[in-house]
Amino acid sequence: MPKEADEADRGTMRATTTLRQLLGKGEIVVAPGAYDGLSARLVAQAGFPAVYASGGAVARSTGVPDLDLLSMTAIADRFASMVDVVDAPIIADADTGYGNALNAQASARAFERAGVAAFHLEDQTFPKRCGHYDNKSLVPVAEMVSKLKAVRDALHDPDFVLIARTDAIAIEGFSAAIDRAAAYLAAGADVIFVEAPTSEAEIADIAKRLPGWKLINMFEGGKTPLLPASRLQALGFQIEIIPSDTQRAAIKAMQRVLAAIARDGSSASMRADMASFAERETIVGTATYLARDKKYAS
Repeated sequence: MPKEADEADRGTMRATTTLRQLLGKGEIVVAPGAYDGLSARLVAQAGFPAVYASGGAVARSTGVPDLDLLSMTAIADRFASMVDVVDAPIIADADTGYGNALNAQASARAFERAGVAAFHLEDQTFPKRCGHYDNKSLVPVAEMVSKLKAVRDALHDPDFVLIARTDAIAIEGFSAAIDRAAAYLAAGADVIFVEAPTSEAEIADIAKRLPGWKLINMFEGGKTPLLPASRLQALGFQIEIIPSDTQRAAIKAMQRVLAAIARDGSSASMRADMASFAERETIVGTATYLARDKKYAS
């Protein structure tokens, strides 16, 4: 439910605590990707228990690729705008922490102030690349372990969910990825995220060989084969993120309506595929904002 939709029904539980409770229920938390307040609202209104704030999708929403071209402050500000309009806990992408351990601490504090319930930190070198791009490189295990410990020290909320991601499969091999993941869990990560397994056997082996909570990235067209959420839950995963499918669908929809406008001079032929004026205003809660404005008017 959007935050302003019904203030009387809004709970007081912190988003971090809500997410931990969800993870403890035994049902996989499916978190589709969002990249701004509107897409976050749509994910929450569709009934999903959590929202994934994709750093790559945020970058692409500004017209640039997922190559660490945006500042940490710009990313944190975008995440804060998403937190402001949904009650569902937001799982965020913190990339590499935007530098060394001290940079990662500053990022952790900024993201915690923004109100996200969790974020994942990865072991790529800075600047990073999308996890499904080629030619990535990794920091040493000891450096990533130190960064995770630094981030844990920087966080104030004991319920904040720290997720450690390793991109080692494509660079050092599957066994090395498992070893890195185990070291990151020992360093204080609450959840482990082994990026880009390339077969169902590897997916199953990750779940079997690693203890604790596990996250998996599922999106159409990536290196990882798509499995149903029920299968992932049975294997032993607690979180499924789908980072970019919503944005990719939006790109195609905008291309279609722009083609119609170029061809016909209007979007009339696309009417059935567009939200109506009234539907759009309902999604963003216009009536509630206007009611609040009236309440406070002198």
